Amino acid sequence: MATVTPRRTFPSLLQAPPIRDFGAPDWFERLPRWFSTGAVLAVLLAVSAFIRARYLGGELWSDEANTIGIASHSLGSIPGVLHQGGGAPLYFILLHFWISAFGSTEVATHSLSLVFGLLAIPVGMWAGWSLFGRRTGFMLAALLAFNSFFTEYADETRMYELMALLGLIAIAAFLHAFVYRRRRYVAVFSAALVLMLYTDAWGIVFCAAAAIALVPVYLRSDDRGGLVRDALLAFGAAAILYLPWLPTLIYQAGHATAPWHYAPVPGANVPRNLLGTDRVDALLAVVAVAGLLPVVFGEARRSKEAVAMWALVAVPVAAFALARLASLIGPDWISRYFAPVVAALLVFAAFTAARAGILGLFGLLVSCAFLANSTSFVPQYKSDMRDVSAEVQRYLRPGDLVLMGQPEQTPLAWYYMPAGLRYANTFGPDAHPSYMDWDGAETRLRDAAPAATLTGILNTMRPGQHILYLKPLTEGVKAWNLPWSELVRLRSAQWGQLLAADPKLAPVTGVWAPHYYRGSCCVASSAVIYTVR
Repeated sequence: MATVTPRRTFPSLLQAPPIRDFGAPDWFERLPRWFSTGAVLAVLLAVSAFIRARYLGGELWSDEANTIGIASHSLGSIPGVLHQGGGAPLYFILLHFWISAFGSTEVATHSLSLVFGLLAIPVGMWAGWSLFGRRTGFMLAALLAFNSFFTEYADETRMYELMALLGLIAIAAFLHAFVYRRRRYVAVFSAALVLMLYTDAWGIVFCAAAAIALVPVYLRSDDRGGLVRDALLAFGAAAILYLPWLPTLIYQAGHATAPWHYAPVPGANVPRNLLGTDRVDALLAVVAVAGLLPVVFGEARRSKEAVAMWALVAVPVAAFALARLASLIGPDWISRYFAPVVAALLVFAAFTAARAGILGLFGLLVSCAFLANSTSFVPQYKSDMRDVSAEVQRYLRPGDLVLMGQPEQTPLAWYYMPAGLRYANTFGPDAHPSYMDWDGAETRLRDAAPAATLTGILNTMRPGQHILYLKPLTEGVKAWNLPWSELVRLRSAQWGQLLAADPKLAPVTGVWAPHYYRGSCCVASSAVIYTVR
């Protein structure tokens, strides 16, 4: 009887050859579990803190100064300030208490962001371990310790580290609650959504992406009715708790000016600094393919882990797609706004690396090595206002006027300049220089006639007083060809000409700044001083 050769099935043709695995050294396995885990965690926290604290005392830029200015108001007035200034209240409230305890210096305010980033490391170890095993927990903690996004925004007084931390909690709770059906995590997921929504409006994108990610979970679920009930409970509770802030969000969306945001062209890339450099992205992609083959084509394709994998893919893909559609309506395509989905990408990377054997370990170690140099991701000079202030403040006295050619830099000048000064910008006198009022800013600036506005300001000055004029340095084509920035550039040039030609003003000879310009990543200014005759 002839021997029949078994026909190879389609999945078997695509199965990868076995990848050599690895294990922990024997001496490490003999250690008590609590001790070995704690030691790894302590090392990762120490290394991460060392990398990310390098520029903790770096100068602020305008967004950070605006954030500190808002948080410096009384607790009860912060929501009202945000009505005009933009943003959601949670981070500002936390920063308010942080400033009360530690002060408002660059080191103090940056430290809050650093703390959020460091907290993500133990949370990530728990998330990976509880979802996919000990190896994934260690790998996820390592990726979080070196991740470029967390490194970049650990030295920025903004809410992005908090959003990324909440995104990590939310994605872990999502998988626990809806994939593995551990129902106690439904409340955790809902609470994480609420906190994200009250931290930044881009939490809405994560909520929508998570709802879309329920589709593959629903298709593989054995308890579809219970899954739908829990999802309605989680998302519904989050929506109800967010209702008090919704009118403010609607008002902000309808009235705020978006100065630096832009809409991506059809071929624009997904933000590249969420995981690291192109080398890191390519390396983790290779590892992901190796780790996914058994899950997609092997017996594991019917497992809960496979469902979790598809959910991890769905969240960032849906978020990027929704953000792209939203950018066609309003120009909002900035990489820092994707903070909520960074964690989903890292959990996916750790999940696949843990299943890629020695290749996964190699990819993890090399990726961390590429990410260890914080100078590749953290701007060394965000603005030159601290340098300018150091040069000119000895010429200023209480009652003198600081005149800003770029209105949104007024909080930055307020932060670095001496106390007792008055402020005005190309809108006119500024009664609240600690924060920027974005309510209809572009229309107000267009309607503010420079000559008439300057005359009104000069009428409030006495002979002998000084006017410090800070004019933006309009470097780079991309940063200054948007509607708001073009108008700012035009108005600041017009004001510069009016000040130079006004017979009531005499420039202070030899007083200008900066004498040494180091360059800046975000905004920069030049300064001259006039004496009122």
